[in-house]
Amino acid sequence: MSPAQEIHEGGCLCGAIRYRAAGAPLRVNHCHCRMCLKATGAAIVTWATFPRDHVTFTRGAPTIRRSSEIAVRGFCAACGSALLWQADAVSDMIDLTVGTLDEPGRVRPQEHLWTESAVGWLHIEDGLPRYPRSRPA
Repeated sequence: MSPAQEIHEGGCLCGAIRYRAAGAPLRVNHCHCRMCLKATGAAIVTWATFPRDHVTFTRGAPTIRRSSEIAVRGFCAACGSALLWQADAVSDMIDLTVGTLDEPGRVRPQEHLWTESAVGWLHIEDGLPRYPRSRPA
């Protein structure tokens, strides 16, 4: 299957929300920022970035909440699953939580972001690039 033909499907824990993302993700990263940790309750969150027009919600729709002055997050109002992050400055892109994909192992992380706020007891030695904050421009 060519990257243009890739389809990634996923959804929330309770099944109220389902989505489909067409094509390969543009990037996949592990985020260690405090906002992501608080929003998910996890020690690390892995995101897959897709063009916004390649993502379709096929059942239900996430509840959108402004989580900071730069972005919104989407979650399932029924079960609380964190589903998406979308930056105001790049509204044509959407990040989906890799853990909500039906087959999360099909995407490969490429980097670690916001490592300056990573929890001290989590040690991942995967050889991926690490950035104290966002990736360099």
